[in-house]
Amino acid sequence: MPTITTRDGTEIFYKDWGPKDAQALVFHHGWPLSADDWDAQMLFFLGEGFRVIAHDRRGHGRSSQTAAGNEMDTYAADVIELAAALDLSGAVHIGHSTGGGEVARTVARAESGRVAKAVLIGAVPPVMVKSDKNPGGLPIEVFDGFRASLAANRAQFYYDVPAGPFYGFNRPGAQVSQGVIDNWWRQGMMGGAKAQYDCIKAFSETDFTEDLKAITVPVLVMHGTDDQIVPIADSALLAHPLLREGTLKTYEGLPHGMCTTHADIINRDLLAFIRA
Repeated sequence: MPTITTRDGTEIFYKDWGPKDAQALVFHHGWPLSADDWDAQMLFFLGEGFRVIAHDRRGHGRSSQTAAGNEMDTYAADVIELAAALDLSGAVHIGHSTGGGEVARTVARAESGRVAKAVLIGAVPPVMVKSDKNPGGLPIEVFDGFRASLAANRAQFYYDVPAGPFYGFNRPGAQVSQGVIDNWWRQGMMGGAKAQYDCIKAFSETDFTEDLKAITVPVLVMHGTDDQIVPIADSALLAHPLLREGTLKTYEGLPHGMCTTHADIINRDLLAFIRA
């Protein structure tokens, strides 16, 4: 398996498909998943002639099950090391959910010339948790509940999330896919419980406001209006105005996991943005 070893000795697994001289698209997955969550996008964009890259965040998937470094600064540092190892330039970084936060921090800190554009899909920035500065956020009790459920019965929790709000399968008339649910569970259970537990704090409490303001490349913000995991009112609608060169595209009635449930729509709009 292709991996890089970071400065602190963590092995980061990655996929790297397509011509090495083609424009690179780097995909950043959500919690608690892996690079496999991008199958529909990687196959599509590979067919369009791009170089497609996706890594398993530390503690997730096939990367080291780390006990330390499970926070956004280190996540971004890992990606920056990966980009250097692969000598990427002019890449497009695309992040979903937690991966959107990782993209924001990575792109804000990237070496000049490494990044051409970025995409935030159902992404957590600017900050999820409720506070005096973020009164529309989700109460800390929501994330405490995630931690309690993970610690008590991770295997059951990782069925309940995809079977319910993640893909909107809890909505009346939803076309439920057991395969999609099982694949979410499979990816989640591949990772380390400690790293995934820590990551809940990383995705819910990290403030990306200054990262968003610092990004100088064009950014596409994509969000479903029926996102039950990262509500649009406290994420995309607040993140977009902070960007210097941002474009907001909303999707009526689509869920958090719309890259899977509506891959044809998302892939089409991604391609248009990348080629523009």
